Amino acid sequence: MSGDALANLAWLSVALVLAAASLRGRDIGLKTVVRGVLGWAAVALVVTLIVVHRYEIGAAFGRATAMLGLDEQQSAGGTMRIRQSPDGHFWARVSINGVERPMLIDSGATTTALSEETARLAGIQTGGMPTMLDTANGTIFAKRGSARAVALGSIRTQDLDVVVAPNFGDGDALGMNFLSRLKSWRVEQNVLVLEPQDGPN
Repeated sequence: MSGDALANLAWLSVALVLAAASLRGRDIGLKTVVRGVLGWAAVALVVTLIVVHRYEIGAAFGRATAMLGLDEQQSAGGTMRIRQSPDGHFWARVSINGVERPMLIDSGATTTALSEETARLAGIQTGGMPTMLDTANGTIFAKRGSARAVALGSIRTQDLDVVVAPNFGDGDALGMNFLSRLKSWRVEQNVLVLEPQDGPN
């Protein structure tokens, strides 16, 4: 069992003990205590699953909103405006070597990260020494590669370094190495504003 799994199990055990202790102090029957403990266990399990799989859930949400046309990604004079989604993140329709994918814009990620499926569809070759990445789920090994052409609306760039790992699940994320190629980026009233460079980047 991994360290993360043990930590989650320990956290769940503490939550169950606390729930049982709070119910035991009252003058109620065993059946009510068991029902209460099971209820708290279900809540803890759901919260843990959401936290562990938040990127996969976010990616699925991004794909669904893109397919339904509910996302708000607008271009005006080269500037891209992306409205914050209900999950609190900014999702964009991005073309990687001609393959369009919904991608999380993640200013906390140093390098753009792709799932193995996206890398395969986009024809991205990986090689060289793998790199170690610190993620919310621990340290992972990822392969290095490069995307020949990346486009987010009217914003286009070439030869963007990417990392690829099975641990990313179905999620893809544009990292700081993409954002740093822009003239500027900022958030205004829950809208991410991306300003492209004047010349080619």
